[in-house]
Amino acid sequence: MNTQKTTMKSLPASERPYEKCEAYGPAALSDAELLAVILRSGTRSVTSLELAQKLLLQFGARRGLGFLREVTRAELLAVPGIGSVKATELLAAGELSRRIARAEKRGEISLGRPKAIASYFMEDLCYLDHEEMWVAMFNTKNKLIHTETVSMGTVNASLASPREIFLNALRHHAVFVVLLHNHPSGDPEPSAADIELTNRLASAGALLHIPVMDHIIIGDHCYLSFRERGLLDQPEMR
Repeated sequence: MNTQKTTMKSLPASERPYEKCEAYGPAALSDAELLAVILRSGTRSVTSLELAQKLLLQFGARRGLGFLREVTRAELLAVPGIGSVKATELLAAGELSRRIARAEKRGEISLGRPKAIASYFMEDLCYLDHEEMWVAMFNTKNKLIHTETVSMGTVNASLASPREIFLNALRHHAVFVVLLHNHPSGDPEPSAADIELTNRLASAGALLHIPVMDHIIIGDHCYLSFRERGLLDQPEMR
């Protein structure tokens, strides 16, 4: 019986991810091959390509390479063959992907386009396993100037203080704000508590002349806009 182990060097150059990338460009690589290039090396028992395939099987069944944006360091380190350096490289690749996506979408943000706002924040909020509330702050030209996390709750609740929200808005000279929070269940439909909180914050914003222009709930790659749904009074833009 031939028990000789297959190594990267024993494969034809056209089947080695790094050489294939050099010859044909990264677009020619499969998901596993791209991961193998990032991993660079395997272990004594598996090649980098086999290790990449194992990662995709374990974490990428539902989202493919999207798992890099949600996997934790602890989960990666639990995989045989993934040490501290490889875990850091994979996490950095996921964060790089997230930042590129946000940079491309920033110019599309407009107060009158809830879909564009939701798209910009989608990758940051849709993977969280607990609720967070963020406030996006806009200037007189309707440009995004700052984002603040104002509440980190449990998977069942997210509490936000009007005082904290609008003190931050005043500090950054914002004239409009948009509330965002996620539903870890994946369903963006607002609860009675979400509606009550939105009304309370909208009333506080009206008193301070910093209108709440929208409240966007992020689900599993979907969103609900209070503005689009008609659940929020429509203050005029300045």
